[in-house]
Amino acid sequence: MARKIVAGNWKMNLHLKEGQALVQATNEYLNQNPVEHIDVIIAPPAYQLCQSVFNSGNKKLSIAAQNMAAQDNGAFTGELSASMLIDSGAELVILGHSERRTLFGEDDALINAKVKKALSKGLYPILCIGESLEQRQSNVHQAHIKAQLDAGLEGLAADELYRVIIAYEPIWAIGTGETASPEQAQNMHSFIRKYLSEKYSATVADEVSILYGGSVKPANARDLFGQPDIDGALIGGASIVKDSFLDIIQVGEEILR
Repeated sequence: MARKIVAGNWKMNLHLKEGQALVQATNEYLNQNPVEHIDVIIAPPAYQLCQSVFNSGNKKLSIAAQNMAAQDNGAFTGELSASMLIDSGAELVILGHSERRTLFGEDDALINAKVKKALSKGLYPILCIGESLEQRQSNVHQAHIKAQLDAGLEGLAADELYRVIIAYEPIWAIGTGETASPEQAQNMHSFIRKYLSEKYSATVADEVSILYGGSVKPANARDLFGQPDIDGALIGGASIVKDSFLDIIQVGEEILR
């Protein structure tokens, strides 16, 4: 069965003291409350990785990076390698986020290279996929998601998929206040799981965590988490507000089993 996950992506938000306070508050919550059915992940800005690992305090809270280079080392100003992320104590890395694709021009081939590099170094990649509003309105969203999966997972063997987390994030619902309805989200998650079953096996499809991302809040988390193929969430804005993030963790523990 797939791991159930609540992950917070801070993006380019929170300074050192703010980040420290949020990690410590999350860690304290996890220590004081029975959280047994979900894994909790926080992805801070890169310069806070070491601090966040130090303040996470125990194995109940994992730290992810927000991006990673496809190269091991060299003249790549501003980049961080997989081994550097591991050295910081990070366990996971977000790859292929729509903001990396649209704002920084990352294409499917580069994202696939990053996924392979992360796996080869022992990191868990969170592979993000998603369609634009135009693609959904033109009814080509499933074809687009299939193309992203084909490219992002190209060359990966079935036994490597157990270390990959997939995050479906409709671009039209990221930071817009719009959210895919639970039915829309479930339909796409079901499509992704069927894709994995046909490409790899039913066992692989059952084991891969598929997260929903796109304006997840405490108010809609319960309905989203109640869908059979949604294994949790990759949360943006609500993850940088302590009460909102902890509320979503609580809902996840109650619903995601």
